[in-house]
Amino acid sequence: MADDDRLRTVDEHLSVVLDAIGSIDPIELTLLDAQGLLLAENISADFPLPSFDNSAMDGYAVRAIDTRDATSADPVRLQVVGDVAAGAKSRSGMGPGLAMRIMTGAPIPAGADAVIPLEDTDRGLARVAINRPARTGECVRRTGEDLAAGAPALAAGAALGPQQLALLAAIGRDRVTVRPRPRVIILSTGSELIEVGHRPAFGEVIDSNSYMIAAAAKDAGADARRIGIVADDHAKLLDTLENQLLRADVLLTTGGVSMGAFDVVKEALSDLGTVEFTKVAMQPGKPQGFGHLGNKVPIFCLPGNPVSSLVSFEAFVRPAIRKMLGKRSLQRATVQAVALEGARSPHGVRQYRRGVLHREAGGGYGVSFVGGAGSHLIASLALSNCLVVVPEEDTEVVAGSQVTVMPLLLSNR
Repeated sequence: MADDDRLRTVDEHLSVVLDAIGSIDPIELTLLDAQGLLLAENISADFPLPSFDNSAMDGYAVRAIDTRDATSADPVRLQVVGDVAAGAKSRSGMGPGLAMRIMTGAPIPAGADAVIPLEDTDRGLARVAINRPARTGECVRRTGEDLAAGAPALAAGAALGPQQLALLAAIGRDRVTVRPRPRVIILSTGSELIEVGHRPAFGEVIDSNSYMIAAAAKDAGADARRIGIVADDHAKLLDTLENQLLRADVLLTTGGVSMGAFDVVKEALSDLGTVEFTKVAMQPGKPQGFGHLGNKVPIFCLPGNPVSSLVSFEAFVRPAIRKMLGKRSLQRATVQAVALEGARSPHGVRQYRRGVLHREAGGGYGVSFVGGAGSHLIASLALSNCLVVVPEEDTEVVAGSQVTVMPLLLSNR
């Protein structure tokens, strides 16, 4: 257990978390399953790209020298000796003074060194009138001009977006080795909780935390799954967690980490000796639990109030997930904004206030607060699009002053 007389700073607790988070072994996935992940291997081209000289336009394959005297007033006329279609399996050939109709992507015939676009001709079938000189190499995509055989295509660590997947497909790779998405298992604790779809009776609360945290984990890049609700029962909680160990890279619980007599998560997991519960100098989200279960599966025990739970996720869990993904940027980017109203903040505590961030007419940002300091206010949480971060040394936000804002934008980001 941490020393209850001292609050751990947000940065200290994040350092504890990240120091204890390792990497996940790379896996091989198909291209579309690998989208959004980081490459875990260096990839080179096995063959040139393009793999043959081909036409960049619909037109006529010619020898440039045969068109050197062409003008619109006095076109050069060449005999058309055939057609070359895209997908032709053998290479055609042609001699001096001749032309061949050619489609975009079709192989350049032997003997030709340029392509005249259709619009610079009379589009003739047996003979074609060419209205201007062609330049050697015009409208010809050369073998290997995009990527030579054996050249590096993508390096380990590259993020796989649509354009990277296109390159991998173009060089014939249908599977790649990547840093996988962490499998994050989420459960909510509390005998008062009921599942969505039921009308709560007196004393009952519909579980919203597990949906919120599962969505946040997916947005961070994880493969997130909620496994429902566990009542305030030590044995059932430990059995449920143990059953998920082989399926999880990260375990997340919400609720039961404060100082109450029925805070079952804290009481049950403290007995294992591998999960530490501490107090962090932040508002909301003061009670935090972190450690490992089973074969060193990280477990985060987040507070049960919805705002506290989401702020704790953003502060500690999101950076951990992104580290497991191999991302260089672990935390959300922040912006500076003008506070449109004032607010108070406790000394020595990093406060996270919900806000609404918008662009001002002059191009900067303005932010207003929403929902007050209450950590149970879900409706106001849904209205917010950012967190205003008030440093530990500040006790007041003055209207008109600059504040640090963390936009809660969807990733994939």
